Amino acid sequence: MKHILETERLILREIDMEADIDAWHDMMSHEPTVRHIGGQVLDRAATWRQMATMVGHQAIRGYGFWTVIEKASGKFVGRIGPWNPEGWPEPEVGWTIHRDFTRRGFAKEAGAACVDYCFNTLGWERIIHVIADKNIGSIKTAEAIGSKRMYKIDKLPPFGEVQCWAYGQEKV
Repeated sequence: MKHILETERLILREIDMEADIDAWHDMMSHEPTVRHIGGQVLDRAATWRQMATMVGHQAIRGYGFWTVIEKASGKFVGRIGPWNPEGWPEPEVGWTIHRDFTRRGFAKEAGAACVDYCFNTLGWERIIHVIADKNIGSIKTAEAIGSKRMYKIDKLPPFGEVQCWAYGQEKV
């Protein structure tokens, strides 16, 4: 798989449907992990479809979520990357971290690298992070990488009514 970005502790690479499915499913079937990103735990088939959507987004847009791997262990950390599907409020850098890797600064480290990538490689002038109102961990991560609360999001395709905020920043 093609490596897209590397940080001090992480490799961000293209999604590998076969190699990544078990770890993604483990992450997406954990209720506390998904409660702020749609709230639905996913079975293996739904996880595969979600991954396929992200691979399709990459093919269509030329960028998308990546699988994040810890260099030291080779283990799956989560998914992080630029995202802008039809109906989304603005181009986003989003993240989901596997429960075994939370509270270690991995979202901050990879998120900052993705913001830099979006500004300096993709040429974006502004990015957002769509964050559920009560997702304190993601709010702290967004703020740690320089993003500020920008505006409320009340509807989000395909989720419908939501209580989210757009945190974001502009290229300086």
